[in-house]
Amino acid sequence: MRLAAGALRAWRQRFDFGGRDVAAWFPGHMARGLRQMKESLRKVDCLIEVHDARIPFSGRNPAFQEALGIRPHLLVLNKMDLADLTHKAKILERLEQEGLKNVLFTNCVKDENVKKVIPLITDLVSSSQRYQRAENVEYCIMVIGVPNVGKSSLINSMRRLHLKKGKASRVGAEPGITKSVLTRIQVSERPLMYLLDTPGVLAPRIESVEAGMKLALCGAIRDHLVGEDVMADYLLYTLNKQQQFSYVERYGLGEPSDDIESVLKRVALKLGKMHKVKVLTGTGDVNVIAPDYPAAAYELLRTFRKGELGQVLLD
Repeated sequence: MRLAAGALRAWRQRFDFGGRDVAAWFPGHMARGLRQMKESLRKVDCLIEVHDARIPFSGRNPAFQEALGIRPHLLVLNKMDLADLTHKAKILERLEQEGLKNVLFTNCVKDENVKKVIPLITDLVSSSQRYQRAENVEYCIMVIGVPNVGKSSLINSMRRLHLKKGKASRVGAEPGITKSVLTRIQVSERPLMYLLDTPGVLAPRIESVEAGMKLALCGAIRDHLVGEDVMADYLLYTLNKQQQFSYVERYGLGEPSDDIESVLKRVALKLGKMHKVKVLTGTGDVNVIAPDYPAAAYELLRTFRKGELGQVLLD
């Protein structure tokens, strides 16, 4: 749902992040995970970096390139079904300027474009030095990426397509499902190929609060570390800026709004997200029924992540 040009409003031109510090959003165990990945590099022929297609430029961990050295590298931009890819050619052009020539958009839930991964990998490895592993007939590929971008979903999709087998990696909508480092999983018989599934690792220094907010909206950072209220507000700011107004009809708002409190109030009323609040009055405490704003914010975020507020490109 988009508004006619004459109906456009004066939305916020910038978002106030309120002096938030992204340093608190990096869990300490991730440095250990990156170190263990680096130690296992000698076994690896190629890297598959999985990232969210809604944020093709933001939040990709530069430490992967620094710490994991020079290996053939395929960037898989997953969840393409949730992203607005109207300007896909411009995205690919900018990524190529950043040195990323091998990029593939996928939807691992529906196995879309996943069949292209193995041919791309075999081409990349065959055209590069096999790092003194020429005697080995099997391919060993490390799957890397920030949390909750679909690394395990990619592995499971490849197993479905090439081995006709079910899940080998646990999948979840919360960052941090894959805890153990370097689980070796077969994904193909011909060629014989194994993938090393790794836990999601964020950059120790996220480039900006806004990049951190985009990562959080996509589920790469746990909601409570950032705050569902500010995340919902940033989502509203983004939807309005991009003229994505499907939330208006979904929650019965009547018209778009730039005020997160009024939007969350409407979401709460629409979905029955109410709770009792104790109010102190001159005659004592009184229990009143009020909108549950945190529950409404969570609902808004969950609906966005499922793609039910439209296809959005956050970058």
